[in-house]
Amino acid sequence: MNAQAVLASAGINVALAVVVLSLFSIFKKWRSNALIYYARPISKHDYSYSSSSSSFSNFLPSFRWIPRALRVSEDQILQSRGLDALVLLRLFKFGIKFFLACTFNGFVILIPVNYTSQPDLQRSKQQSLYTDPLTISNIEEGSNRLWVHFCCLCFATFYGLYLLYKEYNGILMRRIEYLHKVRHRPDQFTILVREIPPSSEHISYGACVDHFFSKHHPHTYQSCQILYDGKIIEDLLYFYVQHDAVSTERKIQHMIQKQGRGSKFFNLCSKSIEEREVYEEKLQQLCHRIRHLQCKNILKEKELPVAFVSFKTRQGATIAYQSQQHDNPLIWVTEMAPEPRDVSWKNLSVPHCYFLLHKIGVFLGASVFTIFFAIPVAAVQGIAQFEKLKKWFPPAMAVQLIPGLRSIVTGYLPSAILNTFIYVVPFAMVAMARLQGFFSRSKGDMKACSMVFYFLVGNVFFLSLLSGSLLHQIGESIAHPGDFPRHLAAAVSAQADFFITYILTDGLSLFSLEILQAGLLIWDFIRANTFGRGQNENPYLFSLPYYRVIPFVSVSILIGMVYAVVAPLLLPFLVVYLFLGYVVYVNQIQDVYDTTYETCGQYWPYIHHYITIAIILMQITMIGLFGLKSKPAASISTLPFLLLTILFNEYCKMRFYPTFFNNSIQNAVKNDQLDEKDVSAEECRESAISAYVQPCLRPISFSCHESSSTQPLVVSA
Repeated sequence: MNAQAVLASAGINVALAVVVLSLFSIFKKWRSNALIYYARPISKHDYSYSSSSSSFSNFLPSFRWIPRALRVSEDQILQSRGLDALVLLRLFKFGIKFFLACTFNGFVILIPVNYTSQPDLQRSKQQSLYTDPLTISNIEEGSNRLWVHFCCLCFATFYGLYLLYKEYNGILMRRIEYLHKVRHRPDQFTILVREIPPSSEHISYGACVDHFFSKHHPHTYQSCQILYDGKIIEDLLYFYVQHDAVSTERKIQHMIQKQGRGSKFFNLCSKSIEEREVYEEKLQQLCHRIRHLQCKNILKEKELPVAFVSFKTRQGATIAYQSQQHDNPLIWVTEMAPEPRDVSWKNLSVPHCYFLLHKIGVFLGASVFTIFFAIPVAAVQGIAQFEKLKKWFPPAMAVQLIPGLRSIVTGYLPSAILNTFIYVVPFAMVAMARLQGFFSRSKGDMKACSMVFYFLVGNVFFLSLLSGSLLHQIGESIAHPGDFPRHLAAAVSAQADFFITYILTDGLSLFSLEILQAGLLIWDFIRANTFGRGQNENPYLFSLPYYRVIPFVSVSILIGMVYAVVAPLLLPFLVVYLFLGYVVYVNQIQDVYDTTYETCGQYWPYIHHYITIAIILMQITMIGLFGLKSKPAASISTLPFLLLTILFNEYCKMRFYPTFFNNSIQNAVKNDQLDEKDVSAEECRESAISAYVQPCLRPISFSCHESSSTQPLVVSA
C-alpha cells in the first residue's frame, strides 16, 4: 500500500463522515425522529417538542451539537448518568492526552529523523509515493539515530504509566464518593447466598437461611428473600400477558371508544357491551390464574438453594459476604448482591456445579468463532497486498486499467470490508458471555468486553500483521519463540498504511453511523408506514453498549501505541478518531442511551489491563525492531522498561483492584454513621429486601382495567 491509497481512504472516509454527520444534524431537528434522537429525555419526561417543524432551517446541516457536547462537564455526566458512563468518556480522554503528546514528539523529532536518515539516496518518483521514508524503516541498520527512537519509547512508556496511575487513582476517588452518594441503594445492605444445603431440621430453604444467619449474624441480620423456580409463571406472563392479555386490553379499549362515540343502533351497542364483558372476564381469569400460582404454599415446592439476605447495616453485609460461612467453602457461598435492576434472574436458577461446564463451552465457542473469522481477515489482507494478489489471482491486474481504482481498492476497500465483518462480533460475544451464567448483566458485559478485546487483538491486529505468510510465521514462532519480537517487528513495520486506513474507517465512518442510528431510522420508517402506523409512541431506548465501545477503542489505542514510535504519521488520525468518538458518545449518553445498571466504575480495571497490554506490545515491538536494525544495545536497554511495566501492573492490582470489587469496612462504617443522622435511612434499610422480589412474583397490572388481582400477589393460601 502506498501514500495514494492512504489518501484515497482518507478522502472517502472524510467525505462519508461529513455527509452522515450532516444528515444527522438535519434529521435530529425533525419531530418525527425525536423517539430515536431524544429517547432518554422522552423516557424521563424531560423533553418538549419543537413547535416549528417545517421551517427552512430544519433542512440545513448544523454542527452545534459538537460545542454542546464539549461543554458537558464530568460532574454533569456523573450526576445524571453515573460513573460507568464517565469511565467510558475518560477512556477517550486518556487516548487524546497520550497521543497528542506522542504526535508532537513524532512530528517534531521522529519524522525529521526518519526522513533525513538517507540524505544521499536519490528517491525515484515511485519511491516518493510510499510512506516508508517517514517511518523507522528508513533508518539504516546500526545507525545511532535509533537512540532517538529509544528516547521517544522511554517518554511514551513513562507518560503512559503516569497517565494510567493518575486515571486509576482518580476514578477510585470518584468511586468512593459515588458510593457515598448512593449509599441508600439496597445492594449495599444485601448479599447473595448460593449453594444453601438442605437441612433435616427445616422443611424449606427459607427457614434454613433464616436460622443460619440469625444464629451466626444475630446483631446485623434482618431478613431474607428466597428464590423460586418460577418458570411456569414466567411462561404464563411472557406468552399470555404479552400476547393474549395485551390484545384483550386493546379490544376492551376499542369497545370503550366505540361506546363513547355513540351508536345509532341499539343492537350494535348491546353487542359491544357483551363483547367487552367477555374480554374483561377473560382478563380476570388470567389474573386469578397467575395469582394462584404465586401463592406461597404453591411456591414452597419450587424453592431454589439461592437467597438474597438483607442486613441492618452495611458493615454487617460487608463482613458477611467477605467471610467464609462454613468449613466447606462449596456451601453457603456468599457475594455482594448486584443492584436489583442488574440481576440476571434466569441465571440464578442454574446450579453452581454447572458453571464450569458453561465456562468451558463459552471458551470453546469463542475459540471456534475466532478461528473461523481468520478467513475473512486473510481475504481482506489479500486485497490490501495488491502485488501478492496479482500473483494469486491474475485477473486482478485489470484494476490497474482504470486510473485511481487501485488506490480505492487497496486503500479503502480492505478496511471497509473488515469493519463490516467485525460489526457482528460484539453481539455474538455478549450472547456467549451471558450463556456462561453470570448473576448480573454487568458481569456478563464485562466478560464480553474481554472476549471482544482479545478477539480483535488476535484477528484484527496479529492476524492482519501475519497474514500472507501466516502458517510460516506461526511455525517459526513456535519453533523459535525467542525470535517472536523480530517477526512481530518486521510485520508491524510493513503494515502501517493498512492500520491508518483501519483507524480512519473505524473512526470516521462507524462513529458517524453510530450517531446517525441508520438502522433505527429505517426500522422506524417501515414501522410507521406498515404494521405500526399510529402506534409508535415509545422511544427507542437501549442500554449503553459498553461491550461494543470499550474493546474497539482499546484496540485502536493499542494500534496507536505500537505505532507511536514506528510510524508517527498514524497518530494524528488516531487523535481525530478519539475526539470524534468522545463528542459522539457524549451526545449518545445525554440523549440516546439509558443507564440500565451502575457498577460504580468497575469497567476501569478492565480498561487499565487492556492499555497495559498495549504498552507491553509496544515495548516488545521495539525490542524486535532494534534487533532488526542491528542495535542490540537498544534492545537490551528496553528490557528494563518491559519489566517495569509488568511490575507497575502488579502494583496496581494490589493497590486499586480490590477496592473496585470489594467494599471496605471503613467506608461501610462511615456510611452507617451518617445514617444515624438521616431520618429516611431506616425506611431504606427495611425496604432493601423487597427490592429483590423476583419479577414473576411481582404484581401485574393493565392500564385499561384495574382489578383487585393487581394487588400484591404473594400471599398465604
